Amino acid sequence: MARSPATGEQHIPDGGSDDPALAPITVMMSSRLIVLGNLLKRGALLRYKRLAGLSSVEFGLVASLGRRPPMSVARLADAVGMDKGQISRALAGLVSRKLVAKAVNARDTREILVSLTKTGLAAHDRIVAGAIERQQHLLEGLSEEREQMLLDYIDRLTARAVDMLEAERGYSD
Repeated sequence: MARSPATGEQHIPDGGSDDPALAPITVMMSSRLIVLGNLLKRGALLRYKRLAGLSSVEFGLVASLGRRPPMSVARLADAVGMDKGQISRALAGLVSRKLVAKAVNARDTREILVSLTKTGLAAHDRIVAGAIERQQHLLEGLSEEREQMLLDYIDRLTARAVDMLEAERGYSD
């Protein structure tokens, strides 16, 4: 950042314009939230690797399976937003480490159901405890009222972002 010789104010280099509306995209709220989200994700993945020995894909599967009834591979793929091929490779590793069990669906023998084993549930519980600890540390210093306000704003922004995404999808038709 350069300082104005006349006023001593800091100016962000923006290609010659003094218009603050033309500042770099990195100062925009959405960019800041992306940076925050990426930092939180990277820290979480390092923690879950340390606590439970899980890769990012494996973490997503264990977190999604959680303490739920067994689910199909297709449903799990939808839940984590990945294709069945990626899921199948990761599941094979989790099965070999005895974190996940596979069983044929008694109602439809063409379908395989997956669920966490006792060892998988223990890994899941370590992940949840780690997530609670990380959240408490992140929000440390905020009053309950401010924390609730922040969560409310995040929910509102998320709903708005969903609407914006749908609008963008409408343009690509």
